[in-house]
Parts: sequence; structure tokens; C-alpha cells
Amino acid sequence: MNKLLEIIEALKDEYLSFWEEFCNIESPTDYKEGVDKAGQLVIKKAQSLGFKVEVCEQRVSGNAVCITMNENAQGEAVCFSGHIDTVHPVGSFGYPAVRVDDDYIYGPGVLDCKGGIVAALLAMNALKLSGFKDKKIKLILQSDEETSSKGSNKATVKFMAEKAKNAKAFINCEGARAGGMVLIRKGVLRYRFTVTGKATHASNASAGANAIAEAAYKIIELEQFKDNNGITSNCGIINGGTTENVVPDKCTFNYDFRFMNDEQNAFIKRRVKEIAEKTTVEGTSCSYELLSERAAMEENRKNTELYEKIEEIFEKYGMERMGRTLSGGGSDAADMTSYGIPTVDGLGVMGDGIHSVCEKALISSLTLSAKRLALMAVNL
Repeated sequence: MNKLLEIIEALKDEYLSFWEEFCNIESPTDYKEGVDKAGQLVIKKAQSLGFKVEVCEQRVSGNAVCITMNENAQGEAVCFSGHIDTVHPVGSFGYPAVRVDDDYIYGPGVLDCKGGIVAALLAMNALKLSGFKDKKIKLILQSDEETSSKGSNKATVKFMAEKAKNAKAFINCEGARAGGMVLIRKGVLRYRFTVTGKATHASNASAGANAIAEAAYKIIELEQFKDNNGITSNCGIINGGTTENVVPDKCTFNYDFRFMNDEQNAFIKRRVKEIAEKTTVEGTSCSYELLSERAAMEENRKNTELYEKIEEIFEKYGMERMGRTLSGGGSDAADMTSYGIPTVDGLGVMGDGIHSVCEKALISSLTLSAKRLALMAVNL
């Protein structure tokens, strides 16, 4: 084990450079060319190490990828995973997209979630150099995680589940949390509401039906859910009207809901239907569309047992226990849990500013994450 950890330290500079190159390839989910280019960089690195590569081709989303080390080893695999897509449009971080100082690396995906992928690849490289051949180690790259796999119609999730089938563990390398490993994650429901009214000149407003006003009533009702340990709701996009002196006949608005369990999922769906059907401004109507859905990661026995095994491994080799926590963000870990695969999340690098143009990751956490992953690979 000491030799393995020493190799990780020796590879640190090489993988810091790789991290920077990887994140300079901007890859927002809807930019397939960029997502695939980022995936190809990882594929090239994996192939140089002699690892097997399988690609799940997609027409709209980027391609998902499975990289396998020790493909001929017997028994159940340990799977690492992370997503190569990011959230901000190309150019949001300037040019080049990435900058580095003594302590941090800044840029799109450095924390969410390319940093975790780099840590996993570093761990696998070190395992190879140490002569480890006892079991299969897989690194599965998701390509449309940030949109709940809408572009692939969940095909990328099914690919991940197929490659992780019967695995000893699915270790998701999303950014590490200060509170510890993530065993519980909220699910996500995203809706678009369309309110239709009647247009007329503003001077004769009583003859019209203001779609924006009706949307406002609905938004006020939907905004009541703000429980960080339960249901949350957020109106993130709203569009309506043409000019100030015309009563608007259309307004659309999009909602993001988060929930802890199936019961809360069903409650949100009932309330959405009720509020959409309720009319306050006479002459208006409302339709709604479910844009995407992601299951919650609820606590279960398999995941808890895996967590305890991992903590025991860390203690055995003189590393601190991580502890356990929950996250309000959705993740592929929830999907893998729903497939019955033992799963833990939040084993990537540490940092701050996820989903902002201030995203950054602590450089020293790269080797810490890689060491944790390598110890799990050997000892689970």
C-alpha cells in the first residue's frame, strides 16, 4: 500500500497538467462536439495505459464511455464514475477557460465533475504501475448528467447500469463534501408551464386576459416549498409578453423541484396538476410539461454497508474517516442505487463554486481523492 500511495504522489504533476487540459475543453451538455472531445482525451489516456475502452454512441448527447482495467480478471468489479458534461455556455470562463495558482485550479468542471474523473484515472494508473491485477476496475464516463440524461432519453444511464451490473461497488466521483460521503441525494423534477390568455390593447385591459398575471399567481403558490431537508422549488426561467402596451396572451415559466423520496415526488406531481388547473385570472388557461425526472437516492442497506466497509479501509491505512452526509443535488448515484448496485457518492476532489463561473478545486485534493479510490479498489 505504501508503494501505491507513493506512486500517486509521483504522478501528481502529470495529472495536474491533464486536469488543466481536460477542463480547457469546454463541454456544456448541449455541445456534443465539446463533450465528445473531452471524452476522447480520456480515451486516449486510457488506451496509452492499455485499458479496454467501450463507447456508447449517442446522436444528441455526447457519447458515454466505459474504461476497464484488468479486463480478464475474475470476479466482481469496482466501478468509478463521473460526468464529462458541464453547465455553462462556451466562453463563460474566458480564454483560456482554466487558470491555476498555488492552491486552486479554476474553470468549468474542475470540481463538477472532471476533477473526480482525473483522480480516478490517476488511481488506476498508479494501480497498474504497482502491479495490481486482482480485479476489474472500471471508470464509467457519463455524458449528459447535468440535464438528467434527457438528450439520450436515459440511454447513457442504462449503459452505466449495464457496465456496473453485479459490481462490488459504484463509487461516484462528484465533488467531495465537507460533511463526508454522500449516501442520500434529492431527486429532481423539472417542468415547463405555459399560460395562455387573451391579447388586447393595454388601454382596454379589462377586455383581455393577462397570461403573465396568471403565471404570477401560480408562481407564488409554487414558491412555498423551501425545505432544504425536504421539498424545494425554484422558478428559474420566465418568458412572456411583447411590449408594455399590450396585454400578454402567453407566458411560459420553468420550475425545478427537489424531493427526498417517492412520497414527496408524488405530492409534487399532484400539486403541479392542481395549480395548473386552478384559474385566478378569468379567461386564462394553463398546460404543463414534464421536462425531466431523476430519482432520489434514498438510504438503503447496501449503500450503508458499503460506506461502513470503506470507512474501515481508511482507518486500517491511517486515513481519516470521512463521515456521511446528504446532498440536495441530483446525481447518477441515485440511478445506480435504483438498479440495486451498492453505491456511494462524493468521492471526487474538494472545492467550491459548483455551477458558477467561480468554480474552483483544491489542487492538493487530487492526490487525496486518488489515494482513497486506490485503497477502495484494492481492499473492497
